[in-house]
Amino acid sequence: MTKQSDQGPSYTDAYSCFKKLSAGVPCVFFTYWLSADGKARRYPFVSEQVKSILGLDPGTLRENADAMFSMIHPEDMDGVAASIEKSAKTLTPWRCQARLKVFAGHYEWFETHAISERQADGSTVWYGQFYNIQHYKELEHTLREREAESAFQADFQKLIATLSTEFINLSFGTIDQCISELLQTIGSFFGVDRAYVYEFSSDYSVMNNTHEWCSPGVPSLIDSQRNVRTDDFDWWQAKINEMVSDNRVVFVGALEQLPDGPERSLLEQQGVCSMFCVPVRVRGLVTGFFGVDSLRKRTWREDQADLLIIVSGLLSGALERHRLESELLNQSIRDPLTTLHNRRYLMPRLNEMLSRASRYGEHFTLAMFDLDRFKHINDSGGHLAGDFCLRRFADILIEQTRETDVVARFGGEEFVVAFSSVSQADVRDTVSRIIRRVRDHDFVFEGRTLPLTVSAGIAAIGELGAIPASPDPLIRLADERVYCAKQAGRDCLVDASGVSRA
Repeated sequence: MTKQSDQGPSYTDAYSCFKKLSAGVPCVFFTYWLSADGKARRYPFVSEQVKSILGLDPGTLRENADAMFSMIHPEDMDGVAASIEKSAKTLTPWRCQARLKVFAGHYEWFETHAISERQADGSTVWYGQFYNIQHYKELEHTLREREAESAFQADFQKLIATLSTEFINLSFGTIDQCISELLQTIGSFFGVDRAYVYEFSSDYSVMNNTHEWCSPGVPSLIDSQRNVRTDDFDWWQAKINEMVSDNRVVFVGALEQLPDGPERSLLEQQGVCSMFCVPVRVRGLVTGFFGVDSLRKRTWREDQADLLIIVSGLLSGALERHRLESELLNQSIRDPLTTLHNRRYLMPRLNEMLSRASRYGEHFTLAMFDLDRFKHINDSGGHLAGDFCLRRFADILIEQTRETDVVARFGGEEFVVAFSSVSQADVRDTVSRIIRRVRDHDFVFEGRTLPLTVSAGIAAIGELGAIPASPDPLIRLADERVYCAKQAGRDCLVDASGVSRA
């Protein structure tokens, strides 16, 4: 039995007491020794918890510290070495955090606190402890995730508010630009490679890529996605039905989820790894879809579909408003009886042609048509018969002219066609063909054939000499020549060369 002095327990008793005390706390106490040349290292003392926590033998560590350092996570090794080097060089406290492989086989976070002391031989000894901080790291991670999520939600709400404001203040004719900006904003926000909008035909058998945004370096697909028939895509047809009937979001997390078929082959060719497609509704009907692609494997947010549905709702609202405004505008610039453009549409187009003629010398020609003896048709057959003739003559005008020609009902039984980028001889041929078509056509209304012919006057802008400030002089000249055609017996045209019968 060890004899004690009058002044207290012996050193041996104190060391034994410290070992017992250190065994009663959850942290690991240690003394760590590093040789002057840094080539040798060991733990002269390390508390017994190192065995239960890390599965290391204290006796082994007293001879060599390598086993302890082998427990450090590879990603944290450089940081630990740097902290030891700094503390040894400056004799400041050694503090660091690192992941250690615990006895159970996984890594957990530990923190070290120790003070350094230089020895006479140039070596360094640290006296300190390390303890498990996994709980605090997990709490810190949770708090950071919550902060990041709060920041994300705030940024997303701000983004949606900005886009909503832009769509609310959307001026007519800028819908395409606004959709393109939305795709770029959303694509960049979510870090996708493509964002796009497709439009369905009324029977969902054809789809068109109308708008697309691609991140830098990603090839565009929009030109190859025009008038794409869906008949051969059985899997996609089923998904379209789900979008239409149940408002379902289509999500492909990985191509391996798709059955072998044309859809999978097509996506592989396009380099798509995963995608979302969200239906777009206008007036309650699915008219297309908004989608995003990723060309690399990624982890999507659990609420990704919900967030994209919000974006789709913005698109739906903007498209619905645009369609309504288009219909209202269309009604204001079209004749409700014949569906041709009216004078409200014609006059600005003629002013544009005058401007181009003045600036660039782009001449154009105006043809005015007047149905012959139209009052007699109204008086004998009634106004419904007259309306029938007006509608059918409008059909003939559309059939015989080009899409680039401006065809309008000028008023009553008068019609105007503005021809651009075409010679006067070609205009005369076209007008003659229209006159013959009317003459040879059977206008049969309620079993009765209505005798209908048309007279025409042609006026070219080059005939006026100086370019006028308004279309009125050109219209007046064409109208005078219609009158001349009437005086010449009707069913003919009059231009600068005189009367011509088709």
